[in-house]
Amino acid sequence: MREKVLASLLMAKSSYLIASPRVESLGKEIIDDRHAGQRRHMKPENIRTLLEKLAIGNLDIDDAVDQLARPQGIDDLGFAQLDTDRKNRTGMAEVIFSPGKTTEQLEQLIERSLAHHGSVLVTRVESERAAALDRTFENLQYNASGRILATPPPSPRVHPTVAVVCAGTSDLPVAEEAAATLEHFGHEVDRITDVGVAGIHRLFGVLDRMKNARAVIVVAGMEGALPSVVAGLISRPVVAVPTSIGYGAAFGGVAALLGMLNACSGGIGVVNIDNGFGAATLAHRIARHDPEGGK
Repeated sequence: MREKVLASLLMAKSSYLIASPRVESLGKEIIDDRHAGQRRHMKPENIRTLLEKLAIGNLDIDDAVDQLARPQGIDDLGFAQLDTDRKNRTGMAEVIFSPGKTTEQLEQLIERSLAHHGSVLVTRVESERAAALDRTFENLQYNASGRILATPPPSPRVHPTVAVVCAGTSDLPVAEEAAATLEHFGHEVDRITDVGVAGIHRLFGVLDRMKNARAVIVVAGMEGALPSVVAGLISRPVVAVPTSIGYGAAFGGVAALLGMLNACSGGIGVVNIDNGFGAATLAHRIARHDPEGGK
């Protein structure tokens, strides 16, 4: 196998080969032989770039062989297998979940994510750890309420507006996790705060803002009634997020979760308790695949 790869790479000295469609079939042949049955191909454009570097002397043969032979779509850090192909498959690069990881592990994951994508999103980052990471990486922004550490969002925004509606001020950390995630994905975010059902008249003055959004995330604790109310007043898809806010019988958000799952209004998707990130990814998938934004 090694001799076959070497012979193929030496042919790259020909500029004709580099510009030829033969590059694509060559790369697929090599990767198919190396990972029989898995069909994890190096992308044709990456093969062409590699061969061009080899042809002009910017890459030696051993390094080229190593790059062609390694599994594609994985950056093996030993303690983690970074999924570098996820953005191609799903439209979203792998997001780093901070809890349970050491600062050193986070530094390596952030460094490799930046190298592969030029951007990174880290969730559930406590302030002390964010401060330590900020000293290592200059171009990261920290949303303290949402505990999100990320590269600055794209400007201008590339995806439609999503409204993030918060029932009470106590629900803001979960709402901010959703909002900061959406901004990282390139959405405009309309934050609507403290419009819970105990003062339902507050909701009516912001209905037009929700109607103008492509999707609406509704965050609520206690009995979790707000998403059902919102979904009964607008035509936009609603993503409901139960929070762990509430007194004893709220059971840490279980009451709100069950209330949302049993909502009378249709058109509601419910995510896990306190999962602002999950709500944002669902709203992102809905909004970016609804280009017309039908009323």
